[in-house]
Amino acid sequence: MGKPTGFMEYDRQTVKERQPAERTKDWNDYTIPLSNEEVAKQGARCMDCGVPTCHTGMDLDNVTTGCPVNHLIPEWNDLVYRGQWKEALHREHLKNNFPEFTGTACPAPCEGACVLGINEPPVAIRTVERSIIERGFAEGWVVPEPPKSRTGKKVAVIGSGPAGLAAAAQLNKAGHLVTVFEKSDRVGGLLTYGIPEMKLSYDMVQRRVNILEQEGITFITSVEVGKNYPSSKLKDDFDAVVMCTGATVHRNIDVEGRDLKGVHFAMDFLHASTKSLLDSNFEDGQYISAKGKNVIVIGGGDTGTDCLATSVRHDCASLVQFDVYDKKGAIRDEKGNPWPQYPKVHRIEYGHKEAAATFGEDPRAYAVMTKKFVGDESGQIKEVHTVNVKLKIDENGNRIREEIPGTEKVWKADLVLIAIGFSGPEQDLIQQLELETEVNSRVKAEYGKYTTSVEGVFAAGDVRRGQSLIVWAINEGREAARECDRFLMGTTVLP
Repeated sequence: MGKPTGFMEYDRQTVKERQPAERTKDWNDYTIPLSNEEVAKQGARCMDCGVPTCHTGMDLDNVTTGCPVNHLIPEWNDLVYRGQWKEALHREHLKNNFPEFTGTACPAPCEGACVLGINEPPVAIRTVERSIIERGFAEGWVVPEPPKSRTGKKVAVIGSGPAGLAAAAQLNKAGHLVTVFEKSDRVGGLLTYGIPEMKLSYDMVQRRVNILEQEGITFITSVEVGKNYPSSKLKDDFDAVVMCTGATVHRNIDVEGRDLKGVHFAMDFLHASTKSLLDSNFEDGQYISAKGKNVIVIGGGDTGTDCLATSVRHDCASLVQFDVYDKKGAIRDEKGNPWPQYPKVHRIEYGHKEAAATFGEDPRAYAVMTKKFVGDESGQIKEVHTVNVKLKIDENGNRIREEIPGTEKVWKADLVLIAIGFSGPEQDLIQQLELETEVNSRVKAEYGKYTTSVEGVFAAGDVRRGQSLIVWAINEGREAARECDRFLMGTTVLP
């Protein structure tokens, strides 16, 4: 603990942001890094608790609290305060292969579990995390570290999202020959095509992939195992397989007019936008444009917020985001949401700020349920009909939403984006490999073991646990690699 009084002397400070009205004119990173001195002060706020809860991930009230990869948070906070940045980077990488991804796009459940957060703003853990890794790259400290020897064992990793990349990185460290299959034309999965450029740039993903390639990992893109690469070849070509294909089946809305033109899944919108931007700076026109349109985003989560930010940059005419939940309070409810649960509070994220700067007000409408979509004579969406709802508990203890009479409303719409998450993984490859499944068609594999019903095939990340966080994907990818190494070698060198 570098400064025992740091948490009393310094206020919480996170990364700065460019002005919303300025940043919506481009697709560059919307944040501005803190100086090294400012980051050191944030590290000094860490209390070095007797029993720190920030670094141990768990689910409380169905929400993650603490860090699932068990980051050595108090240690690298202290090291940054003392100016030992290179050692702090080493401590980061001990538990997390990709702190740049979590430091950029993770919702920071570690901060929700910070002991200081009981009665003060928590330590700015995510800001310190990203600052360490970015300085590491800037100083040339992040370099390829290929294994000193090879086992001769070959492993296929299917999917190049955070789980697949983590599994590949760890298996390569163990000396195995790793091939990563990615069905898209670029590596990264939802890191690349599910998170917009201004939030997590493809350059950041490619920077890490370049290192992994130099360490000996082979990446094969535009190849979908089970379609243009026969699943039967996996057994012939590889000694083991790690399934990290994610949970990409969209959760849909079953309302009248769902098949109208102009109603899209949010991820289709985001994927096409990023691909067109990276391919041609939108000159190819191969994307769903929000330009000049009245846009409605259905869903109040992070993906919905990304749709707001993307639509503003497309130069939409108007923007509304429906949230089926009531507006949360500014502070944590100590009875219903006590520490160290992740704080369920009202947040104003980057996309909300940008929409407000563009249109003069926060774009969110709360406790709104979509009733139907109405189109014009050509089958194009023109209206969304809604009603307000309130949450009730029925006689069986189930949570239901009751419509409030007199709150019906009609909204003008030219483009509707459905951002209510994913229901589970795609089934084609799972069925071809004859893997046993469970709830929501997830691959059945015990947490901590990751073995499927087929010997030599492991499953990790969202394909096993369902839609979740980047940090859980990295956790599972690392652990699945450990168990795969144990299967291949009889013992394991991986943590």
